[in-house]
Amino acid sequence: MGLFTLLGLNDGQGVDWEMCPEYTFGTFESWGGKERIRSKKERIYYFFIDAWEDTPRLCLMERGIKHARVVAEILAPVDMVQRCVDSQGKVALYERSHGINDELKSWLRQNVMDATDLALIVPVVEKEAEGLGDTGLPGRDELHAEVNGIALPCGPEELAEEDVVTLVKKYNLVDHERNPHAVFTNVLVDNGDGATVTDLVTGLMWQRSGTDIMSHRSMRKELEKINGEKFAGYDDWRFPSMAEALSLMEAKKDRDQFLHSCFSTEQPFIFVDAVRKPGGYWFVDYKHGRAFWSSGTIPGGFGRFCRIDRGRK
Repeated sequence: MGLFTLLGLNDGQGVDWEMCPEYTFGTFESWGGKERIRSKKERIYYFFIDAWEDTPRLCLMERGIKHARVVAEILAPVDMVQRCVDSQGKVALYERSHGINDELKSWLRQNVMDATDLALIVPVVEKEAEGLGDTGLPGRDELHAEVNGIALPCGPEELAEEDVVTLVKKYNLVDHERNPHAVFTNVLVDNGDGATVTDLVTGLMWQRSGTDIMSHRSMRKELEKINGEKFAGYDDWRFPSMAEALSLMEAKKDRDQFLHSCFSTEQPFIFVDAVRKPGGYWFVDYKHGRAFWSSGTIPGGFGRFCRIDRGRK
């Protein structure tokens, strides 16, 4: 019967045994690798190890341009999966997804690819995207205690790693790698339009949702578009700075992100208006709780724009 039939997938593409997490950013998220991907509808399948939890898991991933979902967990021998993880050596805190080694490839071909039952295969049911719903926040016109505002640096910026460390320490911003015990307290209010909230501390109005993953150049065009259309009635939306994006980072996770529940979880990491010195682009990642950089020449990311709310209470 086979793995793909058991999972109800089109097996015409098969498994790409050479694909791994290291290659996916340039291939799928920044619209690279076009010699291999013919359209947005094309899907590529590969195995990888998710090592974010205490016990690493072997998974089957379905990828396409601006598309990613884990379709199954494979119950490979735990010691075999752990040996593959251990072979990676010391890795950065945010590098917890790994390609598979030859031992796992051989095991998969022998035990899973032509499987006739689901004994070793656990299908993953894709969750429906959550709507924004109510914010649970007070309205902007409700009475609030006096708020001490703070002016955070805005972009564009060129930041080295040591600059980011200085930044999070100076403003007590939460970065679970660089400043894990920090507390930055927002006072978020609902603007009543269903699309935005304002932080009375920083004076910033934020999109509750945002834009899908795309290249930096495409994101700039998207920003021009929403300003041209006057999203939520305004035409001065912009990329947040590093400090501004980190000001939304929370100490504890809510819905698997370090972000207040009034915001959509569909934008797990966002562009900021900062490039890295000596090279690369900076992002803020709410899923893993820190700032990170990518050296890609055409990096891909999500967007959540902000603006100065000059009418805040």
